[in-house]
Amino acid sequence: MRFQAVYAALQRAMAVFDDWVSQTAKLFVVALLLTVLAGVFWRGFGYPLSWTDEASGYLMVWTACLGWIMATRRHAHIHIRFFQDHMPGSMRQPCLLLIELMVCVFGCFVAFKSVHLVLVNSDIEAISMPISAAWLYVPLLPAGLVTAGQALVDFCRHWGGKTETAS
Repeated sequence: MRFQAVYAALQRAMAVFDDWVSQTAKLFVVALLLTVLAGVFWRGFGYPLSWTDEASGYLMVWTACLGWIMATRRHAHIHIRFFQDHMPGSMRQPCLLLIELMVCVFGCFVAFKSVHLVLVNSDIEAISMPISAAWLYVPLLPAGLVTAGQALVDFCRHWGGKTETAS
């Protein structure tokens, strides 16, 4: 009974996390839109703002990584299963497990390398804004961790014989 209570609490926590990521992504899309519009507006009057191009690049990276996290959690990434569908039935499950392991390794690699990128760029200032260039690489850490964690959960689910992909 204790395992079921912990599992239910984790499910609720992940639902809160998914909602938070979705709401944050919406805010970043609006901020990106407003930043680009401000750049276009002021440039149209002959007074270009020096920071809008760089800020929109940072916002684009953050928005893309939030979208990556949302797609990972919802199992919404593109899956090309042509070869998998043409495999003998006995090979499909091991192939699926191998794919999940490779996705987990990829997520760990992205998270590990993002820490390196943040550390290397932490003392470099952005060109037109008074912030560290490391902020460009920060969202790769949670994206990599979520990718690795979701792949691990999916691997365990498939190992147990369950084929549904509900998060």
